[in-house]
Amino acid sequence: MTKEDLRIVFMGTPEFAVETLKSLVEGGYNVVAVVTQPDKPVGRHGNTLQPPEVKRYALQHDIPVLQPVKMKDPEFVEQLRTYNADLQVVVAFRMLPEVVWAMPRFGTFNVHAALLPQYRGAAPINWAVINGETTTGVTTFFLDHDIDTGRVIMKRPFDIPDDADVEYVYDGLMRLGAEAALDTIDRIIAGNGHVDSIPQEEMVTDATLHTAPKIFKDTCRISWQLPAKQVYDFVRGLSPYPGAWANLVGSDGKVVVVKVFATRKHAGKYENQSAGKIFVEKNHLFVAVADGAVEITSLQMAGKKRMDAASFLNGMRNITEWSFE
Repeated sequence: MTKEDLRIVFMGTPEFAVETLKSLVEGGYNVVAVVTQPDKPVGRHGNTLQPPEVKRYALQHDIPVLQPVKMKDPEFVEQLRTYNADLQVVVAFRMLPEVVWAMPRFGTFNVHAALLPQYRGAAPINWAVINGETTTGVTTFFLDHDIDTGRVIMKRPFDIPDDADVEYVYDGLMRLGAEAALDTIDRIIAGNGHVDSIPQEEMVTDATLHTAPKIFKDTCRISWQLPAKQVYDFVRGLSPYPGAWANLVGSDGKVVVVKVFATRKHAGKYENQSAGKIFVEKNHLFVAVADGAVEITSLQMAGKKRMDAASFLNGMRNITEWSFE
């Protein structure tokens, strides 16, 4: 069997998935169809439809695109079956029913942006950074009935520098995931459809298993009662998107929502002050936390553009009369 013979259906939606699809197409693999989410209504009235990034790429390369609303829709399932895929590759997509993931003769594998069984769930990149991990990675694994629990084919580690935010890790794992996907396919081809895989139950150690649940607005609210390192990791784990935020409260009770994109940690500085209390040194903005302070270096007030701390302070000369909560 060659890569030209292996019929692949690719499933994915966002930019993160495009890198793998692009690598498959440019690598000469036989991608016979793409499955992605339906176009998304955008604009003030929702009357403009925006196609997923995967769809944009597929259409540019004349690859058929399927966009089911429901993955169990009998019409979609029968249409998918007509492509007679040997293998399905999934990157950043939705949960699949068994009728879909069990369809190809060689199965369906997923590229997950974490080192399974750690960080199962929808937001593994964010949570790895939020939790202060120094290493994450990507895992390819066969899909089964539960989310992110299938047999592992391969893992690839990726270092997280202490000053890295989610954008850095996202870009690195996007490229690493594409490499792992191609290596996995090559192993399947070399084995004529067979590849060694390991049950995740055999990979569990005594370490705590972290999960990676979907992130909502309330998830992103900063708790100034935490130590400086945890606040620092929380902010970079949500930067630049969706962005950590907090309420800035004036002495008159006025509340302004502020997104915080970058901080520096200063354990021991302004120690034993009320959490959220603001201090200013020249053009530097500090906020008291549990064991010291964090310095905010990049932020955005509601309705304003993102700015550095000096620009923010120029427009908020009475800032020490405010506090974060």
